[in-house]
Amino acid sequence: MSGTFSQIYIQTVFAVKGRENLLQKEWRTDLFKYISGIIKGKNQKPIIVTGVSDHVHTFIGLKPSMSISDLVRDIKNNYSNYINDNKLVKGKFCWQEGYGAFSYSHSHIENVYNYILNQEEHHRKVSFKEEYLDFLKKFEHDEKYLFDWID
Repeated sequence: MSGTFSQIYIQTVFAVKGRENLLQKEWRTDLFKYISGIIKGKNQKPIIVTGVSDHVHTFIGLKPSMSISDLVRDIKNNYSNYINDNKLVKGKFCWQEGYGAFSYSHSHIENVYNYILNQEEHHRKVSFKEEYLDFLKKFEHDEKYLFDWID
């Protein structure tokens, strides 16, 4: 679109179905690169993609030509197909329904990037549920938007 400027930064969070620890460390980095490729293929800007064994964080420079829901749907579908086609897990790999999406201003890019970069260290101290509840509290959302938790 000529004459259009946008600066939209979105962090997404989505979890493995049943919160199983299926994203194995030995192939996780390649899969995060794969997700970055999906984002680039949709003409969006992957700032960072990483996560731990049961969930993924993305930070994306989003163009308004694509909806967040369509992008997350495409990421999850393609990622699931890749894992299943390459038989990286026993049985069928699936994502939990839904996702979190949180917007940030340009001045927060470095902080969000570093937060996502340090997920492994972060989750040595804080559970995913505690982390996500903190997001909901910070962004003033209701707990009804929580994932299905397996305690």
